[in-house]
Amino acid sequence: MAGPNDRPLKITLEDIASVAVPEPAPIAPTPQTSGAKSYGTINQAAEQFVPVAEERGSILLQGWFYLGIAGVLGALAGWAIAEPGFTDSGTTQHWGNILILPIIVTLMCFGFAMAESAVERSAQKALLRGVLALPLGFVLGFFFDVAANMLYNIGLHICYEAGALTHRNPAVWVTRGIAWMVFGAAGGLVYGIIGQSAKKGYYGVIGGVIGAGLGGMLFDPISMLTKGGAPSRAVGFALVGIATGVGMGLVESALKDRWLYVMGGPLAGKQFILYKSLTAIGSRQQSDIYLFKDPNILPEHAQIQIAGARVQLKANGPVHWAGQTVKTRVLQDGDLLQIGRYSFRYKEKQRS
Repeated sequence: MAGPNDRPLKITLEDIASVAVPEPAPIAPTPQTSGAKSYGTINQAAEQFVPVAEERGSILLQGWFYLGIAGVLGALAGWAIAEPGFTDSGTTQHWGNILILPIIVTLMCFGFAMAESAVERSAQKALLRGVLALPLGFVLGFFFDVAANMLYNIGLHICYEAGALTHRNPAVWVTRGIAWMVFGAAGGLVYGIIGQSAKKGYYGVIGGVIGAGLGGMLFDPISMLTKGGAPSRAVGFALVGIATGVGMGLVESALKDRWLYVMGGPLAGKQFILYKSLTAIGSRQQSDIYLFKDPNILPEHAQIQIAGARVQLKANGPVHWAGQTVKTRVLQDGDLLQIGRYSFRYKEKQRS
């Protein structure tokens, strides 16, 4: 109970305004003991992981497309060089008659060797591969030209014995297709040699044989439709070139077992098939996987090593997996990796 001298407490606005609030004392950072984890603060700059959304890939980066373009351009260039020296006379042959197929094979091999590096924007590697492919293609072009002529003459003899006496008979078309399969084999072989991979060459030979065989079977029908002569040869050889390249690209894609698919970045939609036991990734143009237009990517940023069924990533620079920076990682099917502005999905063929 209040006493008689107690008075009620009154606080006015002036009293509140006169109150001074002391400045808080600075908080000293907690010393980090050995072995303790530090998670930083919201004000500290941290190494950033910026997710890259999956982008729609360009058809220009599909193997069957750029190899098909390389094949048709190589075939047409070879035809353009040799056609002025070609004669349709059955009694005499000019230099064009002898050299047209070897030149076409040479320039198709040149195109196949350069195509992949060209779409990857590696001009140095494309030029080097093209220079190496020219002598290889020229030698193999002559060798396979002899082999193709032998097969073709044997096949024609069999056709004539069976009663197929003109080039309007489909049996003769099939004979030419079988003979010209060897030209596709030459293209696939050079493709593998330049790529330094026996498996790549094996896939290339299979695809080249299929494509050149199909193109060769259509050569005579095209000749009949275009009434023969230079236009028919141009169209026929162009068809053989594009069919060989498309066949190589489709077979290579169908038979691959391990690859990196680019989900985001300048090469979105490109697949890098892992053929070699050691695949180098970096900003150096000679890298197996050349990543350009990103100053944060080192010349040798990472490597992928294959030993049996084990596929291991080793990083020299920042590589993110599941939002974390990793130095080494045994890759599993479906792993998402990010290197600078590029994101990759590692894929493996499912084995039954």
